[in-house]
Amino acid sequence: MADDPIEQFRDWYERAEREVPLAHAMTLATVDADGAPDARMVLLKGFGAEGFRFFTNLSSAKARQLDAMPRAALVLYWRELDRQVRIRGPVEPLPAAASDEYFATRPREAQIGAWASPQSEPLPDRAALDARIEEMEERYSGGEVPRPPFWGGYALRPEEIEFWQGQAGRLHDRFRYTREGQGWRIERLAP
Repeated sequence: MADDPIEQFRDWYERAEREVPLAHAMTLATVDADGAPDARMVLLKGFGAEGFRFFTNLSSAKARQLDAMPRAALVLYWRELDRQVRIRGPVEPLPAAASDEYFATRPREAQIGAWASPQSEPLPDRAALDARIEEMEERYSGGEVPRPPFWGGYALRPEEIEFWQGQAGRLHDRFRYTREGQGWRIERLAP
C-alpha cells in the first residue's frame, strides 16, 4: 500500500478505468433533516489532494442535505476487480470557477438538461420535462450554454479512506487510512 491514500486510489482507479465499465460511478451517502441516511449514485469528476469532486443541481435533495450537514461518505465498487473504496469526510462547495470549467466540458445535451430539470422536484409527467428541454434549447439555440447559477460542484475532503480487496474464503484484505495531522495512519482491518 502507498503511504498516501490518494496515490493508492489513483493506482486502483487507473486500473478500473481500463477494465471496468463506469469506473467513475460511486454512491454518495448523506443524511436528511431527521438524521436518516440517504444514498444515490453520482459520478466522480476528479480527485486529488483537495478531495473527491462531483457536481449536481444545488437545489437537489443531496445539495440541501449537504448544506444542512456538510459531511458525507462515498463508495466506489468495481465488481470486475473485486475491489471497493470507502471514503468519509467533510464536504465543501467548489469555487464557481471550478464549476464553470467543468460545466463547459459537458455535452450540450447535459448542459441543456441541467437548466431544464428541477432535480428532485415532482413533475406531472414526462411531457412537462420535454417541454422544459425544448424551451431551453430555444433559449440557447444561438450559442454556448452558460452554467446555471443553481448548478455546481462539491469536494469531499477525505478524513478516512478504506481499500477493500476481495480474497478467497472471504478473508478479504482491508486497509484503512485515517488522517493524522498532515499525514495518514494506515491500519490493516480484519475481514
